[in-house]
Amino acid sequence: MKLMTKISKVTVAFIVFAAFIGALGGFFYWTISDLPNVRLLEEYAPLESSKVFSNDGKVLAELYLERRTYVPHYQIPDHVKKAFISVEDIRFYKHSGVDVIGIARALWSDIKAGEIVEGGSTITQQLARMLFLRPDKSLKRKIKEAALSLRIEQRYTKEEILGMYLNQVYFGTRAYGIEAAAQTYFGKSVKELTIAESALLAAMPKAPSVYTPFRNPGKARERRAKVLKHMLDSKFITESQFSEAVSAPLPVNPHSRKYEAPFFIEILRQILENRYGNDLYTSGYCIYSTVDYRLQQTAEEAVKSGIAAIEKRVKSGVEAALLAIDMRTGHVKALVGGSDFWRNQFNRATQASRQPGSAFKPFVYITAIEDGMTSDDWVNDSPISFRGARAGQTWRPRNYDGKYYGIVTLKTALARSLNAATIRLAANLGIDNVIEMAKRLGIRSSLQPYLPLALGASDVTLLDMVSAYAAFSSGLKPRPLYYERILNRDGVVIDETAPVFEELLSAEDAEQMKILLKAVVEEGTAVRAKALGRPVYGKTGTTNDYTDAWFIGFDDRLVVGVWVGRDNHKPIGSRETGARAALPIWIDFMKKAPLQTLLDQNP
Repeated sequence: MKLMTKISKVTVAFIVFAAFIGALGGFFYWTISDLPNVRLLEEYAPLESSKVFSNDGKVLAELYLERRTYVPHYQIPDHVKKAFISVEDIRFYKHSGVDVIGIARALWSDIKAGEIVEGGSTITQQLARMLFLRPDKSLKRKIKEAALSLRIEQRYTKEEILGMYLNQVYFGTRAYGIEAAAQTYFGKSVKELTIAESALLAAMPKAPSVYTPFRNPGKARERRAKVLKHMLDSKFITESQFSEAVSAPLPVNPHSRKYEAPFFIEILRQILENRYGNDLYTSGYCIYSTVDYRLQQTAEEAVKSGIAAIEKRVKSGVEAALLAIDMRTGHVKALVGGSDFWRNQFNRATQASRQPGSAFKPFVYITAIEDGMTSDDWVNDSPISFRGARAGQTWRPRNYDGKYYGIVTLKTALARSLNAATIRLAANLGIDNVIEMAKRLGIRSSLQPYLPLALGASDVTLLDMVSAYAAFSSGLKPRPLYYERILNRDGVVIDETAPVFEELLSAEDAEQMKILLKAVVEEGTAVRAKALGRPVYGKTGTTNDYTDAWFIGFDDRLVVGVWVGRDNHKPIGSRETGARAALPIWIDFMKKAPLQTLLDQNP
């Protein structure tokens, strides 16, 4: 009987054990039954910043949700890899994805310390967790992590795994991946990192917010020293390298580079976001813009110095905008929307609607020319009056200097910007015909169908005015373009633009307009532009009370417009005309433009 009892107890124990093993096996099978396919890593494409380049190869901006630039594992220096291996997974090249010895060592360190001071996860396990799993602390996740790590190690080389890890890991300060971290913390590429810099970056992933040198330099220095000591103990560096690195200074401020050409970049960003959506910020595009970096710098300097010169004469708070378009292609070569994008993002080159004053008059004159007149035909510049908007009210347009010049040619009338002659011409032509011409040439804003429009009394944008003036050069108006081509992360062109022209004027009529606009420079309100020493054409513009000052003109390549004013529509200052406030900025920019043209032709 006792023997039977013993046998029964053994049987029960065996059944219980078998059931436990079965349940455990079932749990493991259930846990790993839905593992992701690690073959997906063959198409590994992390979220990567898109870069915007100038047409001469200068990086202007990065567009990203996560700041990351992918770099192949074979381009990452050996001492950078060793810094991470020394502190994250010293047996990386020896284990097969899960390091049993490392786990035991970490467990013993934790027991001795009475707290968790060392983790047992390998670099492969961390990669599996980052790419495939949620960051919870459940047993199920741990088992999946280990199983995935074993599969990853079976399929990929150690160098490939390490490269994927270094491109994926987060370093704080919105920097994802080793290249973005190198740029953010040190303003250099990963290929240029020193041992000390590599050790600091290797110190970051454990707790980026804790070990950031920007907020906790003491902890960052201590953690870096620990990494360097691990590198020394592992014979990855020498004693002298350790001594030099441990005393190296820490970075003080992040290199979160501001945009170059920020007003231009913001327009381009909006255009491309409408086209590509979030892919713009995650797909690692290389976007080659139309802007010329040297011309952009010239434009920014011209606006800055021009505002400074004006504010020596008037109260501060003056703004200015400059836009330059290559008439041969429509490429926007330089764009400045104000004095400081980082203080105020309002783009005065494209968003501000302001009265153009006499800069609108060429639309009247091209209407007359298309109607059969020439630059040598006559118009009467004598006092003229019209019934005003209210009963008993009379409107009498006067010339700027208060004088009248009688019978003059169209060339003289525009060169001297004679208001009475221009109004009489517009009245004879019909203001609706002038509006039709302005709309045809690209003015998109609402234009009031009253005679004061001929003197620039309706709001327009600088972009529309510059685009329209391009047609006065040859009759062809190019469509403004902001980028030339876009490459994906593999270097394949996925988008490309080509110049698009509208033939809006006959060549003969455009030539007549050039005669008129050249006279403005040779003998009229823009005579200061003769200092450029080459043929240029354009028109000044000034509004009532000197609220807005304009100059728009072109040479044989660029059409450039400048606007000066105040955002609150208050006067710039006494006698701050287009010739005095806007034209000097235009001249300053155009003086350097031929040099840039020469450099473009002979790089």
